[in-house]
Amino acid sequence: MKLSFRTAGRIAWRETRSSLTKFLFVVLAVAAGVGALSGVRGFSESFHSMLTKEARTVMAADLAARQFNTPTDQQEAGLDALAEQGIEHTWVTETVSMAAPAPGAANGGEPATPVLAALKAVDPAKYPYYGEVKLDPPMPLAQALTPDTVVAGEDLLMRLHLRTGGTVRIGTQDFRIAATIVSEPDRMSASLSFGLRLMMSREAFARAGLMQLGSRASQRYLFKLDPGAPTVDQARRMIRRTLPEAMIADFRQSHPIITSGLDQATTFLSLISLIALIVGAIGVGMAMHAHLQQKMDHIAVMKSLGATSAEIIRIYMLQTLMLGLVGGLAGVAVGRGVEQVFPLLIRKYFSVTAAMGWHLEAASQGIAIGVLTTLLFTLPPLLAIRKIRPALILRRDMPEAKLPWRKRLPEMRGAIAAGGFILIGIGAIAAWLSDSARVGGYFAGGLMTSLIALAIVAWLLLRAVREFLRKSPWRIPSLVRQGMANLYRQGNQAQAILVALGLGVMFTLTVYLVQDSLVGQIIDTAPPGAPNVFLVGVTEAQVEPLKELLAHQSGVIGAPEFVPRVATRLMAVNGDPIPPRARYSGNSMWEGLQPDYVRVVEGAWWKRDALAPNAPPMVSVQLEAARRLNVKPGDWIEMQASGRTFQARVVALHEWEQRRFMPTSSFVFNPPALAGLPVSFDGGVRIEAPQVAAFQRAAFEKYPTVTVVNIADALEIVQQVIDQIALVIRFLSGFAILAGAVILAASVAGTRFRRMREVVILKTLGATRRHVVRIFSVEFLALGLVAGLMGAILATAFSSLVLKRLLNAHFQFDPKAVLLAIVLTALLANVSGWVASFRILRQKPLEVLREE
Repeated sequence: MKLSFRTAGRIAWRETRSSLTKFLFVVLAVAAGVGALSGVRGFSESFHSMLTKEARTVMAADLAARQFNTPTDQQEAGLDALAEQGIEHTWVTETVSMAAPAPGAANGGEPATPVLAALKAVDPAKYPYYGEVKLDPPMPLAQALTPDTVVAGEDLLMRLHLRTGGTVRIGTQDFRIAATIVSEPDRMSASLSFGLRLMMSREAFARAGLMQLGSRASQRYLFKLDPGAPTVDQARRMIRRTLPEAMIADFRQSHPIITSGLDQATTFLSLISLIALIVGAIGVGMAMHAHLQQKMDHIAVMKSLGATSAEIIRIYMLQTLMLGLVGGLAGVAVGRGVEQVFPLLIRKYFSVTAAMGWHLEAASQGIAIGVLTTLLFTLPPLLAIRKIRPALILRRDMPEAKLPWRKRLPEMRGAIAAGGFILIGIGAIAAWLSDSARVGGYFAGGLMTSLIALAIVAWLLLRAVREFLRKSPWRIPSLVRQGMANLYRQGNQAQAILVALGLGVMFTLTVYLVQDSLVGQIIDTAPPGAPNVFLVGVTEAQVEPLKELLAHQSGVIGAPEFVPRVATRLMAVNGDPIPPRARYSGNSMWEGLQPDYVRVVEGAWWKRDALAPNAPPMVSVQLEAARRLNVKPGDWIEMQASGRTFQARVVALHEWEQRRFMPTSSFVFNPPALAGLPVSFDGGVRIEAPQVAAFQRAAFEKYPTVTVVNIADALEIVQQVIDQIALVIRFLSGFAILAGAVILAASVAGTRFRRMREVVILKTLGATRRHVVRIFSVEFLALGLVAGLMGAILATAFSSLVLKRLLNAHFQFDPKAVLLAIVLTALLANVSGWVASFRILRQKPLEVLREE
């Protein structure tokens, strides 16, 4: 008779039920990975659903258009014409500015250092068309914003030591803080969604005097379609004709920039979650291997009674599927918790108001991947059932039953083939999650490399422990020796535990080390004389007074540098007009004789006679822009600036020095070409760090419209963004560590009978419960220390590789973070081991010896 699936299932369920404690940890390990995966994808579905249902709220309008130039008189007339056809609009300006407490408003009248704030100017009578700006204390935005008031983010008030009702100076004027900003409906759509926030009315913005000649800011136009207005597509075409260079989006797109970023983040975080699931699957394979080792007598008996290897494999495959399915179902429940946590992790920058719910597609995908992954990693122990021979069972532990490694090598072909199949399966799953075969291949290759490296390091460290115990010149206490010797006891699976736990530690620590090195890299790679203070929005009349101020300022290192900026638009090349949507629109600059930081690639820079007032216009084009526009020396370009059109001959193609810290431009003219055009300047200077605040105060007092950017402030914003991203990644990679800890507990539970015999023998020989506790604690701590050390070694190596090869950055080793990771891993391993060991200590020697 052939063994039916029903009978095989009954046997599998009976065996599972008899080993519930051992398999409970396996289920938890799978649940950790599936929970992370289903949580990520469920949150992504909720976010997409929110963007679809509340698309108008996220955009605060039906349509939005963004450009960086203030509207011309013709464009304003066109916008007014749209309003007559039912396409209502409002104008939002986003820029940065310095903000400081008004004199005497904070610090007991002492001067406060100004801070850099992201400023948003709106018309409160119209903005927002959809959604609501929530304030504290609650009030309508139109009531809070007047020509004399502003609203601010709570973090800005903390930095300036102000509170609601206080007075802040912006530009040349003082404003009362009417309320703090709790949330903005369109913050995700804003150009400046990070940093300290300020919002004011357009009348207050004009009163502050921030927009000087040549000032640059993001101009966002919000449109609302009144009843009877043209359709969205018609309105979009009409807006395109009015604002030909603007980036236009409508609510039907659910904001393409946000959704594109969300899809990429979902793919990346899904692959991180897959790592946690793989760690859990390794635990399933370990548990199944240990389980089959204990069931060898049963398998031998079944084979003696006529069962085939295929039928026995069917039993344990069904058992694996049961475990994977139960773990997947438990993981879906965990995923609901993960989905609820995500909005809390990103609420500083993104307000997710959609209700999180059960997502059938994400849950089904998580369960399917959980079952498939666990099945893949149990292939090797399942295939090993074919090699079990009933006649060899009684002498399987005898030395003569173990063949030399050269004779065992041919028998490993099946295991190697199974490993290849696992690798292909993991690559296919990764490709499914990322919708990219290339990403799947890279993921599988990286995982294989990591696992091989972990296995080698684990073997070396365990071998080193064994040799240390054998050849140590120091006397090691017997309890410590016994606990460390347990690392390589029969059936302990220490190497697999180290690989699983070390994988989680390695990944989590790698994220931190890369994050820490990237921020430090910005400062460390700067040349000694590079500016650390930048001045933005300087008018031509302010250049010389600022130079004079810096000349009398203490702590200034070297002469300041000021770079001109002229807003220009490329109209034609060699007389061929460029389509409006393809026109280059940005800042151009002028230079005199060839600077040291410019390298001419083709052509020749102009000579001194080209600096004369009546010299013909000449231009050098940055190499990449020249290739894009198919421009070469000898060509003519036609530019437009402030309504004036002029031509210039291309005399050179150039590249900028890689470590050029001042603003650059694709088009550099000789000075006569841009003479008479509106110009603004960006400046840079190096100041000793303790003296920067004094200069900020002095500059703000005399030139409040000039934005002084301290590199430390800019780095703080960068740090906040990187920290927010790293927080999410560490949260998910923590599931891999959790799965590794659960696997350790599962291993302890799987070797419960061996440990019981060991405890009984020790107690019979006179050991107390305290002695046994110390032995086991040494074992668990040693496992954790070795796993932490192994993860730290590989994290350091991988971080250095990623930074140097992929990001072209310098690696900074952080010994405190590495040491903390090792200690925490040891403590986690100790806790996990004891969770599964308490029952063992209660065993009485007589009870166990009678069973023998």
